[in-house]
Amino acid sequence: SQLPDPAIEDQGKDYIRPILNKYAALCVRCPNYGTRTNTVVLIDSEGRVTFTERNMINADVNQWQTSTYEFKLHS
Repeated sequence: SQLPDPAIEDQGKDYIRPILNKYAALCVRCPNYGTRTNTVVLIDSEGRVTFTERNMINADVNQWQTSTYEFKLHS
């Protein structure tokens, strides 16, 4: 799967965009310092979780590894 999903990325944008603009972390790129990991956790109303993380490989901004895990929360 691909994140963000183009089919749903506009859903709720009027609600979530102001929150993201206020609280979302910036992607920082400076010599010897910067963003190296991005994480997204999605939880639906039935407790299904999708955890996706993207990690920079060897401090190269052009190389990333993406891992996705899916599981269900216990009730």
